[in-house]
Amino acid sequence: MVKLIGPITQLLTLNNLPVKGALKDEQLEILEDAGILMEDEKILEVASFTELLKKTKAHNIEIIELEGEFVALPGWIDCHTHICFGGTRARDFAMRNAGKTYLEIAESGGGIWDTVTQTRKLTQVELAERTAKNANRHLNEGVTTIEVKSGYGLTIDEEVKMLRAIKEANKETSADLISTCLAAHMKPRDFAGTNAEYLELISQELFPILKSENLTNRIDSFIEKSAFSPEEIESYYQKAIDLGFDLTVHADQFTSGGSEVAVKFNAKSADHLEASTEKEIAILAKSNTIPVALPGASIGLGCAFTPARKILDQGGSVAIGSDWNPGSAPMGDLVTQAAILATFEKLSTAEVLAALTLRAAAAIGLKDRGILKEGMMADFNLFPTDNYQEILYQQGKLKPAQVWKRGSKI
Repeated sequence: MVKLIGPITQLLTLNNLPVKGALKDEQLEILEDAGILMEDEKILEVASFTELLKKTKAHNIEIIELEGEFVALPGWIDCHTHICFGGTRARDFAMRNAGKTYLEIAESGGGIWDTVTQTRKLTQVELAERTAKNANRHLNEGVTTIEVKSGYGLTIDEEVKMLRAIKEANKETSADLISTCLAAHMKPRDFAGTNAEYLELISQELFPILKSENLTNRIDSFIEKSAFSPEEIESYYQKAIDLGFDLTVHADQFTSGGSEVAVKFNAKSADHLEASTEKEIAILAKSNTIPVALPGASIGLGCAFTPARKILDQGGSVAIGSDWNPGSAPMGDLVTQAAILATFEKLSTAEVLAALTLRAAAAIGLKDRGILKEGMMADFNLFPTDNYQEILYQQGKLKPAQVWKRGSKI
């Protein structure tokens, strides 16, 4: 079915923007009195609504004529979430704000292991339902593509359960869920062997299942003193590459080292980077690995933000993800977090919008979305305003009036 929607007061295509480097707002392509012509899931043309009406007048198409003023943008892409989980970590948050350290919280039964324990208690069906619910909340706020990690199972069976649940949840939401295996989140407390032995077990027994069931094509790890060292993870990543997996890395969150591994193995993205120094910034900026800022974790933990301004000014890319998870980033409001990051890192509106769309798409290896132009996925949001600057100015309070996914209104 061919559809034409408009007139749109301002349509920001995000077209012709580079994946890397600083951006000025003057580089944004803004069409006025615009329309989007689409067929099934794809965009046929983005142009003047009046001209598109004339061009299609003799054809049998559905016209969706808008009343009022709207700004159109590509659907948001959240390139880093943990929305498949059980339980809550409200106690952790209260203890952290009361001055308890990460170690003290973990020793009292909190931390990642608490979520692992609660996630293991859920059935695959229950986990899928919870994941779909979270995804649909994100979708209603304009997030049309959502990366979702495992990593709260930490056994072969439990990681498979999580990834099957994500696959099942993908059928219960109109958003696209992009799954990632984070079995290397930490060595589970109930595993008797070493870090190296755990990683060997995962790579030998879990990786083949991921391939045979088509559960994911992405492998992640947490490179940190409390998880796995750069040296420990290298053979794990090499095995993943040998099997054809794409890589991503939880890097430089509390200490540096992870981003160098990400660049060495040509990972799609290096995420967090709050502890990145000038050395890591320079390495990332020269690479094809997409740095991903996760301001939600900085807000939740009360720590520094990703040095996004420095990365961009040195020629690197920056995508922004929500890191929605029960421990450090429970808010899950992508635009609010992005607006706050922009304030502290002095990011232009163009840099933030690119970070939530085309650059986020690059971070998860997607080339068919994040830009409004011919041939791309018809994923877009309509905001009830006549000025695109209002979206970040209102820091997430201005929600889309309409969300379109694959050519259909949600």
